[in-house]
Amino acid sequence: MEDIDVPGGADPIANESVATAGEVGDTSGASVSREVYSHSRLSSFENCPRKFQYRYLWKVPAESESIEGFVGKRVHEVLEKLHRTADAGRIPTLPKVLWRFQQMFDDAYDATNVRIVREGTPLSFYRELGEHCIANYYHDHYPFDRDQTLALEERVTLDLDGSGRYRLQGFIDRIARAPDGAIEIQDYKTSARVPSQRQLDEDRQLALYQMGIGARFGEGKPVRLVWHFLRKGRTLVSTRTPKQLEALRTKTRTLIDRIREERVFAPKTSALCGWCEYREGCPASPNRSGKVEPYSRPPAGGKRPAPDGTHKDQLAFTFGG
Repeated sequence: MEDIDVPGGADPIANESVATAGEVGDTSGASVSREVYSHSRLSSFENCPRKFQYRYLWKVPAESESIEGFVGKRVHEVLEKLHRTADAGRIPTLPKVLWRFQQMFDDAYDATNVRIVREGTPLSFYRELGEHCIANYYHDHYPFDRDQTLALEERVTLDLDGSGRYRLQGFIDRIARAPDGAIEIQDYKTSARVPSQRQLDEDRQLALYQMGIGARFGEGKPVRLVWHFLRKGRTLVSTRTPKQLEALRTKTRTLIDRIREERVFAPKTSALCGWCEYREGCPASPNRSGKVEPYSRPPAGGKRPAPDGTHKDQLAFTFGG
């Protein structure tokens, strides 16, 4: 899962357990055994260690949500329900699917919490963008019988070395069995940018998911990593060899060790600061308005409330009505 045009995306599992500020650097004992990482957490550290510190160590609640992230969530929710409904033998019409998206958009939208960074861009632009993504997917996959759904929004966990010191988890948008018997790990992307094949061949997220599902959906079956770039209506595919997966396993352990050893968490200022959920309280942010006091480390033994979880429970709506 990824936001529209926000590199790094939103973390769909914001309630994972991680070490508190007082536990940073403690690489032994209970603190490490409680740590659970995700691709989003790792990317957050790589993109800006200071943001990682605010969110995952100091537990600073997000100031707001980007409109790109908001729309991306609604699109993912609708596609999940679309597949659940189609798998039950009831294929909704596209107007009904779009109607549901519009209803969900209106019900969830809060102008005081969702921010539009690109000045002068009307809210209707983002609503229509979400509709465009959904319509592209609907037209490309109707009548939704080209493969078999095995799981939707499937939680996967992974222990990189079996010791419990390098645990990860994530959610897969869709797992399917293709007509040739291959298992496909499918991911919906709402961004305008479509990476090169070389970039996808080096993608970490879906490769970690491949390790996470293991043999659960068929021992010895080939696995394909599939990205649906909804705005462009393009689908790209990559595969990994056992040697590549082992190299990723080692590289990811090394990155986690780096995070544990970090002490400074220096900010990385860039154009991305405009989309950061901590731009008002971060002293390094070029987008501060002065309305929020600079963030500081929580008192010893104290914890701020964790950010609200962004991952949804089982969806309860239907396409009827």
